Amino acid sequence: MTRMAPLGRRTAVEFVGTGALVAVVVGSGIQATRLSTDVGVQLLADSLATVLGLGLLILLLGPVSGAHFNPAVTLAAWWTGRRGGEGPGLREVAAYVPAQIAGAIGGAVLADAMFAEPLVRWSTHERSAPHLWLGEVVATAGLVLVVLGLPRTGRARFAPGAVAAYIGAAYWFTSSTSFANPAVTIGRAFTDTFAGIAPGSVPPFVAAQLIGAAVGTALAAALFGRPSATSPAADVVPPHGEHQPAVPVR
Repeated sequence: MTRMAPLGRRTAVEFVGTGALVAVVVGSGIQATRLSTDVGVQLLADSLATVLGLGLLILLLGPVSGAHFNPAVTLAAWWTGRRGGEGPGLREVAAYVPAQIAGAIGGAVLADAMFAEPLVRWSTHERSAPHLWLGEVVATAGLVLVVLGLPRTGRARFAPGAVAAYIGAAYWFTSSTSFANPAVTIGRAFTDTFAGIAPGSVPPFVAAQLIGAAVGTALAAALFGRPSATSPAADVVPPHGEHQPAVPVR
């Protein structure tokens, strides 16, 4: 059986994967605004690029780190797996979360560079209202429910398509257009483009996302029960390793 990749490699994957995800979100947003003045078309283009990019990133990088790319997912996986020894430990959390945040910032800077935008310019796009915060709670709760629910129902192999499909849908059915990711939210504050968020709007968005992660974790326990040895809560795509689960991995 293939051994789990070293923590340094898994952390690098989380950094690169989160950076690539933000580059897709920000870059496609810039491209969309240059090709169309219709906000609906711009959002459609951004959401389609995100769905395709996220699905591919999970498929490619999931077997190494689990393809969290999201502190909310990492924390939910740690919380649900902490008693049984499944999922990431505090050492992984301490490595993954900073890497995800740094990667997200780097991805925003990279996207700006590709389109000859200022490399770092704080966003002026205010996203501060109770209904938007509620949208982030719903978006993140749904994401965490999908991530934790798939392996518990023996469907972890469908995670690349299922997670990407959920995010694509949540772009449209949530008022906040589904950031659903504290690292991505922080990264998007560094670009004053279509996908940006003003720095002052970041803290309540992140707070709403963490609440959503807690709600999603509770829902997963209520709907699917506690994770078992054959249904780990560790990862979007369980990484190959000494504790590789029985459910198929992509």
